[in-house]
Amino acid sequence: MAWVYRLHGRSGRYYIGSTTDLNRRLEQHRQVQTYSTRRLRQPLEWVASLEVESLPEARAMERELKRKKNPSLALLLLEKRRSRFSA
Repeated sequence: MAWVYRLHGRSGRYYIGSTTDLNRRLEQHRQVQTYSTRRLRQPLEWVASLEVESLPEARAMERELKRKKNPSLALLLLEKRRSRFSA
């Protein structure tokens, strides 16, 4: 299993990522161990996540969401996919 997730930082910026271990990855972000989320500034807020079948699927979804360039639209699509998987 893998995850696609979205974080929001104090700077107002957001981050979309994917991983196979959500708890470990969120902790790495919170401890500023990742270059990609330093620009967000602490504290980081978890906004949404979606569990998918495989890491390649999660990475593909991450790329799709990042192409949107609109945090609200990316979040809406993530939520829409979550409800589709839950149904």
